[in-house]
Amino acid sequence: MAIKEQQATAEGAGRERRVPAEPVVSDRLDGLFGSLSARKRVVASQLPVTLTVALVVAAAAVFSPETFTNRLFLAALLFHLAIAAASIAVPWGRLPAPAFVVIPLLDCLAIGFTREAGGPPFSVLSMMLVFPVIWLSAHVRPYMPVLGIAGAVLSTVVPAAVRGSSTVGGSMIRTLILPLVLSIIAVTAHVVATTIRRHRTRLIENEQALFRTLRESIRRQALLDAVLKAVGVGVWVVDAKGNTVLANRAMQVDPALAGVVDPATGQACLRSADRSTPVPANLLPAARAAAGEAFADELYWAGPLERQRAYSVSSHSFPPAGGQEGGSVITFVDVTSLIAAMAAKDDFVATVSHELRTPLTSILGYLELILDEPGHEEIREELLVVRRNAEHLLGLVNDLIAVASERLDLSLEKADLSRLVALEVDAATPKAAGHSLQLVLDAEEPLPAMMDRERIAQVVRNLLSNAIKYSPNGGVITVRAFRTGQGVACSVTDTGMGMTREEQDQAFTKFFRSERSRETAIPGAGLGLPVSKTIVEGHHGSISLDSGPGGGTRATFILPES
Repeated sequence: MAIKEQQATAEGAGRERRVPAEPVVSDRLDGLFGSLSARKRVVASQLPVTLTVALVVAAAAVFSPETFTNRLFLAALLFHLAIAAASIAVPWGRLPAPAFVVIPLLDCLAIGFTREAGGPPFSVLSMMLVFPVIWLSAHVRPYMPVLGIAGAVLSTVVPAAVRGSSTVGGSMIRTLILPLVLSIIAVTAHVVATTIRRHRTRLIENEQALFRTLRESIRRQALLDAVLKAVGVGVWVVDAKGNTVLANRAMQVDPALAGVVDPATGQACLRSADRSTPVPANLLPAARAAAGEAFADELYWAGPLERQRAYSVSSHSFPPAGGQEGGSVITFVDVTSLIAAMAAKDDFVATVSHELRTPLTSILGYLELILDEPGHEEIREELLVVRRNAEHLLGLVNDLIAVASERLDLSLEKADLSRLVALEVDAATPKAAGHSLQLVLDAEEPLPAMMDRERIAQVVRNLLSNAIKYSPNGGVITVRAFRTGQGVACSVTDTGMGMTREEQDQAFTKFFRSERSRETAIPGAGLGLPVSKTIVEGHHGSISLDSGPGGGTRATFILPES
């Protein structure tokens, strides 16, 4: 799908969606009787009997005209006519709802008289009793089937009593069999009508629930559309095959990302963090997301070389649901300005650090000359304090330069990590004792590795310094030097204040200091761990932290074994 088509799909969907005013299925279900007045419903229910009587009259006129000479037959027809007229004339809406039962009961009597007056040729009219019986039995009230059965009995007994007919023989069979059959029909009609009514009620309830769900879904979709249009973050939704499902406006209008959503256009490609290496097809965000990989805050560069933009790209997958396949949501956050600001800050720090290192080196040189000359014994202690602080300041400057450049010039040689760690522990023991801390060394020997002695010693010093500073209430600091499957390692474990997970995530960030350290005025510049990380990674090693609030901290670095 082209980008313009995707934009039309994403933005037009919200305009095309309309919430239905009300459910329509219930209208269809009620269309036959639900919209009629009480009078019209009675007339409609009476209509089958009236039409059947009209057909009987027509058939009698053609095939048995002598029937019209029977006064009882004519009286029965007039009875039918009166019932039809009552159905039309009576204001049923003003009467109680059960009042309509008079009409089907009268129908039963009228049908019985018509059958009796017509004689044996009209015995088939007993079948007409089905209409009033079903009319009564289909009503929701449970006593209505009893009235239907009663009407069937009356249609047999009352006409026979009026005429004085015998109720034995064939009449008795009719008196018993007909109500029995009609009672079965009545019960069946009532059960079927009740079942249909129950299903209809359930269908209406389900329809209303579906309508509410649809309305809420459309509302949420409209809200999502508005959010996707408003945010300045590029949002790209792909399916499980990496095909585009949705790309919001921010993703589409950014010229640097032209062609990223639709790689077939070939208008752009993504480049890795070095800004020059094209990202292979299998490592593009959509391909990685389609492979089920989740990632966060990965740096990509996009756009022409002269106008490149930096993006922090993250991907989060979502599972299949509602018959729809799953996929992933990929976000593109433009961090070009942030990276430029960080680069400017690093350049500034590096420049200032270099400018500071020159006069500090000169100061230390002249201090050494003064200390070497005789005749300054009365201020020698003060000069030593000046030299110590100048050396400390020069160390901070060198640390700033190291973290700003993120690379070091290392002088690698084969050395024993155990021996180096033991020397640093001995040097830190007096300082630890001054803080009521016990230093414990557990070192395997030997642990040879290619390293820059001074730089690795600096790492050990930084870790020991942190362990001492962040254990204000005394305790034990355990230093281990050991061999692992990845190489030789050193760990420094304290019993101090520890760190939260968030603080651990930020611990290797330049100038970061925990809130607790600021509150307790623990000295430091927030450079020890970043410098240590730079040194260790310069040796192709790794460094990590394991800590918890109030549970102490274990810092471990690993160097490749020689």
